[in-house]
Amino acid sequence: MKPAIASLYGDEGAEEFDRIFSAHNDYTADYVQAVKDGDTEAQEEASAMLDSFYVEFGEFLETATEGTLPSDAAIEVLDVHEQQVEDAFIAYVDGDYETAYMTYREGLSHMFDISAALSDAIVQQNPDQFEGSVPLTAAGDLRSDLSNLVAEHFALATSSMSKEFKESEDFDFVSWAEDENTADLKATISSVYGEEGGEQFEQIWQGNHILAQSDYVNAVKNDDEAAKEEAQNRLSTFADEFGMFLETATDGILPAADATELVNMHEEQVFTTFDRYIEGDYDGSFEKYREGYAFTFDIGAGLADAIVTQNPELFEEEAAVPEMPQTGMGGTSDSGMTLQWLAWILAGATAGFVGYFGVRRFRTNG
Repeated sequence: MKPAIASLYGDEGAEEFDRIFSAHNDYTADYVQAVKDGDTEAQEEASAMLDSFYVEFGEFLETATEGTLPSDAAIEVLDVHEQQVEDAFIAYVDGDYETAYMTYREGLSHMFDISAALSDAIVQQNPDQFEGSVPLTAAGDLRSDLSNLVAEHFALATSSMSKEFKESEDFDFVSWAEDENTADLKATISSVYGEEGGEQFEQIWQGNHILAQSDYVNAVKNDDEAAKEEAQNRLSTFADEFGMFLETATDGILPAADATELVNMHEEQVFTTFDRYIEGDYDGSFEKYREGYAFTFDIGAGLADAIVTQNPELFEEEAAVPEMPQTGMGGTSDSGMTLQWLAWILAGATAGFVGYFGVRRFRTNG
């Protein structure tokens, strides 16, 4: 995040951001430790420090955007974010997994609202840098919604696989969250391609995809190489089927070969994240997790671009989806800071919630 801030507001702005945000991360760790220790006083102190963070960060954003994003508005959305993080965590600790994952989904989606407000303020502040781009459009909303849901799918899929392998007590609730994610994706597809298109999407998405991932976990768990290979073959079939579905749905604007390549890369990232995790290679697992999470925004951008191109009458003339900047883990291009990119940066913080608890439980059980 620091290089991203530097590309807009220079090294001095990036250092100030780093000071504020790093302290926020420390407060979060202090809060967790206080809950773990049953230290109510330390918990309240850490919570108060988190409250001070969003006030300070809101003031930073107002100053950085020269008032385009008022501190009051920034503080309001950041307050909601911090409360969602705390609520999800406490619900998880208390074993109220349904509330934990409901709040997680709400919190992840809320990060896209924050990115929308921030990107709109930045574009208004720097119109020349963005060549007339308008982030808050129907096409931008579609791209954000699709990226949100595909990114959430990645986060839930990797978590679900690790929790199924460990037989974690919250596994059923992660699976429930996956089903809710699928339902939202289906609704989005149906809004463009009708109920029949939504039904066809769901059939393909579930059969040789979600269910095959579960079969892969059980094959690994049972050390069954034949079953493992069969699950991998089913996922390869899914990539082909889904690629063909997207080509047909978009009237060839998104070619099957391109879509299949994206899906295969996505599946490789899911499986590598899982494989490294169960091997105890946590650094490698979370490195691949971040790579895979970022890559879902390329998928969301590609699909949204095809839909907008196919259905221009549904979108404003100015809503053409701008070119996606490179989202490599070392930073991003100076000229491409759009709503989608900011959403990836911000939502990544919330997406780590599921994986964080997974690795904590895995280490404890191990």
